[in-house]
Amino acid sequence: MKARIKWVEQVSFLGETESGHAVLMDGPADGGGRNLGPRPMEMVLLGTGGCTTYDVIHILKKSRQQVTDCVVEIRAERATEDPKVFTSIHFHFVVTGKDLKPEQVERAIKLSAEKYCSASIMLGKTADITHDFEVVQE
Repeated sequence: MKARIKWVEQVSFLGETESGHAVLMDGPADGGGRNLGPRPMEMVLLGTGGCTTYDVIHILKKSRQQVTDCVVEIRAERATEDPKVFTSIHFHFVVTGKDLKPEQVERAIKLSAEKYCSASIMLGKTADITHDFEVVQE
């Protein structure tokens, strides 16, 4: 996997992926930026959320669960001193579908957290990661 980061101006950076996608990252005005895009550490959270959501949906579909929606709300805390690593991250899954079995949702989240989601497993080296979920039946 490859990526490229190009400095644009002040504290704005254009991230380009090997798959041909781009995202602009920027800092807040008080840090020299113009608030034109997400912060790099926000991108880390978004990537981790995307990684675990991908796993959960994939596992639930393989388990023949009829998932129609999945939203993950993430709360994170960072260290106050440099390096300002994540120290705690909480994932709240809201999984919607027809005849969903809560035990299958719980199993999918656990498998992602412990076996499949490389992003959250890496972040777990510095952060206390917790999960909870709710199931919405259609």
